[in-house]
Amino acid sequence: MQQTLYSMVKVNNEIELCEVGDLNCKQAIEKELLRNRISYFIRWNKGGIFRLGRKKNYCIICVNDSAVEEAESVINTLCEQKGYRVRFLMRKTRNNYL
Repeated sequence: MQQTLYSMVKVNNEIELCEVGDLNCKQAIEKELLRNRISYFIRWNKGGIFRLGRKKNYCIICVNDSAVEEAESVINTLCEQKGYRVRFLMRKTRNNYL
C-alpha cells in the first residue's frame, strides 16, 4: 500500500450517525450538537422520481468517529424529551477525500 502525506494523520473518519426527515428535528439536533461542542456536517439527499417508497427530502447527520457516543447520547436525550424520531445509521461515510 502506498503511503501518502496524510497516512500518519487520522483523516476520513466520519460516521453517518443518523437520518432525519423532519426540519424541526434537524434544527433541534444542530442546536444541541453545537451546545455540546460536537462537530458535525449534514448531507442532504433529495428524493427523485426513481426513489419510490423513500422519503422525499431527508438529511444525514455525520460526526467524527471520536464523538459518536456523545452525539448519540445527545440526540437520544433530545428525541426522548421532544418526541422526535430519527433513524440511527452508525456507518462509515463513503466520502473519499484523498
